Amino acid sequence: MEPFPDSIIQGDFMQENRTRYPSYNVLNEKEHWDEHTREIVLKRLGPFDKNKFLTDHEAEMILAIARHIVYDERKEILNYVVHHLDSALSSPIGEDQRKTGTPPRDILIRRGLKAIDKLSEKKLGASFLEIDITEQLTLLEELDKGKAMPLSEWQKIPQKELFKKLATEIVSAYYSHPVVWSEIGYGGPAYPRGYVRVERYLTDPWEAKRDEA
Repeated sequence: MEPFPDSIIQGDFMQENRTRYPSYNVLNEKEHWDEHTREIVLKRLGPFDKNKFLTDHEAEMILAIARHIVYDERKEILNYVVHHLDSALSSPIGEDQRKTGTPPRDILIRRGLKAIDKLSEKKLGASFLEIDITEQLTLLEELDKGKAMPLSEWQKIPQKELFKKLATEIVSAYYSHPVVWSEIGYGGPAYPRGYVRVERYLTDPWEAKRDEA
């Protein structure tokens, strides 16, 4: 898959401008977490087991879509995003809620990805993974607005709900990765140590501090 072009990679997308806490690493605090929490968080660094629900093609599509949603192309993080979604889709635990008329998450995403491929082929003559990065973004923007080219699939797969579900799952996974925690200055799990300085503008000694320019 081609990387984002230089015209797109700029500003906050560049690694050196991604965080206001370049010297902070939340994993330095891992010994203060309980064993179960530490195990869960560290597993997010990989390596990951083979997907149980997603096919290889579906996984590559999720990865490509995630690059647009979170504006990041670091494989170590995006692979976790795919793994996290695959785990959710293969789990017997259902969703918390969904809009009336919207299929269950596993059906919505599986059929939705097929519909995205069909849309790409009908409109641009190639599958979603074969079109260029700007064309991919345009298709996703159309889905988000519910204005993609008419397909019979949209009668059972609502465009906006498909995009919303993909975006929600991707963003949720992305912001649960410890590397991203460090970049946004999140101090990690509060249990069992807890936060003490909860007053405005005060932070505990182990929390992230903005590096002075």
